[in-house]
Amino acid sequence: MWCREAMNIYNKRFKALYVITFGACLWFGLAFQAVSEQSLSFKLGLVSEISSDRKVFAFYEDRDFTPIWIDSSTESKDRRVAFLQALDSVGIHALPEGKYGKDALLQRMRTVKTDHDLGVLEALFTRSFLEYANDVHSGLLKPSEVIEEIARTSTYLSVQDYLSGVASEDGANYIVTLPPQSQEYHNLLSLRQELLDVAENGGWGKPVPQGKFSVGDSGPEIVALRNRLIAQKYLDRSVSSVFDEKMLQAVKEFQTNHGLLSDGIVGPGTIEELNVNVFERLKSVTVALERERWMSLRNVTTDFQKSRTILVNLTDFTAKILDDGVVTFETRSVIGTNKDDQRSPEFSDVMEYMVINPSWYVPRSITVKEYLPNLQQDPASHSYLTMFVPDTGDVVPRHAVDFTQFDEDTFPFELKQMPSPSNALGRVKFMLPNRHNIYLHDTPHKTLFLKEQRAFSHGCIRLQQPFEFAYALLEKQSSNPVSEFHNILETGLETTVALKEHIPVHIIYRTAVTSADGRMGFRRDVYGRDALIFEALESVGVVIAQNHG
Repeated sequence: MWCREAMNIYNKRFKALYVITFGACLWFGLAFQAVSEQSLSFKLGLVSEISSDRKVFAFYEDRDFTPIWIDSSTESKDRRVAFLQALDSVGIHALPEGKYGKDALLQRMRTVKTDHDLGVLEALFTRSFLEYANDVHSGLLKPSEVIEEIARTSTYLSVQDYLSGVASEDGANYIVTLPPQSQEYHNLLSLRQELLDVAENGGWGKPVPQGKFSVGDSGPEIVALRNRLIAQKYLDRSVSSVFDEKMLQAVKEFQTNHGLLSDGIVGPGTIEELNVNVFERLKSVTVALERERWMSLRNVTTDFQKSRTILVNLTDFTAKILDDGVVTFETRSVIGTNKDDQRSPEFSDVMEYMVINPSWYVPRSITVKEYLPNLQQDPASHSYLTMFVPDTGDVVPRHAVDFTQFDEDTFPFELKQMPSPSNALGRVKFMLPNRHNIYLHDTPHKTLFLKEQRAFSHGCIRLQQPFEFAYALLEKQSSNPVSEFHNILETGLETTVALKEHIPVHIIYRTAVTSADGRMGFRRDVYGRDALIFEALESVGVVIAQNHG
């Protein structure tokens, strides 16, 4: 079911469509009674339009060119109505409103005269449906073609899948359920309409002046701050010019919902987020809708309904465990630095095991770019690292090597750090084997978690509370997960602990998110990815609103 707000908008817009199409549909149904979809002329009209599309032609050939849309059955009529409704609502989903040929379909329905015309119309419905179905279900863009670091390579639904679905007895309902059915998608639809309403009414008013404000302050700057918080629904209406306790709570709530330190002090970071205009927020929501459609490729909604899922939102700097769709554990995270070879990728995989007291096998890129230059200057540097031969594992004494004879391409050895509290991976790592060599792990650098923006790693995800994360994972398979974990930890030996149930892990990137209390919040575009995606959406015809404050 769509959220109530989206349905209200949808119903209002459909009334006009229904009035326009009712006459055409009525005449169309009467005209069809005088012709047969099995006529040679109908087939010739259909084939003339689909012969160049091998997959569509094969589908119709297998059903002896029996129509999906163009017959007098109730099912066929319901499909037509449901699809025309869907085309009228593409703007709600932030899809290009002129892309799917709704007006051309309506015009054809009004002017159809012969069986051949009906065959052509059948093909036009199918062509329009396939384009719409793919866009609303799986997204307008191919993620990795926009940004290589978005590694969502799942299988798209095929032409056969889409046409079989719409040709089923419940084809009308199939059309209705093509958009993502996740709660997050419905929340985004509702928020988008709310933001559009704000934009139509001129935005959120004047920006907050620069400065630093806290409880007890007063003056015109505080009035501007109060007005902005009222406009964004964090405060009830008031004319007070004093930063009081109610404003303090509103500021803290705003900060929490925007990934800021919730200290109630209005400084440069908070003011920057308060002053983001509604048009920029609409961009974030529009991109989030597209990203949610990409997630349909892996049936992520189904994953969240399973007993356990791990969700890492890179822009939020958090890692969460969800049980039956409810967050049961959350910890701060550190993500990859905003550099070409260090940004954390987006992908989905499965967590299979953890390693307690892990060794750190230094990635090749770090070895040759960071450590080799130091070793060339001082072979005794980084004494905590062991050098070995990759194929045999034999340890290589540093004094026996002339490091100056090697460069990034020719250095033949690898480096590793043995298990210890100071190990770069800390005391535990959580493995989801993948081609990116990305995993979650502990870290000895705890102070980084005190920072608001936490992009400091080489790409892997560091956890502030790795032990508690481990307990939560083990509680499904151990009567005493804390004792089991620490008994292994205290041995100091590198030990692999398999998870009896593998857990879906989704590393995502959302600048428009749902907060714990159901309010929509926003995050900064840490890597600039959403800006690139929005540009790509604009290039294929997505339009959201005029610029407002």
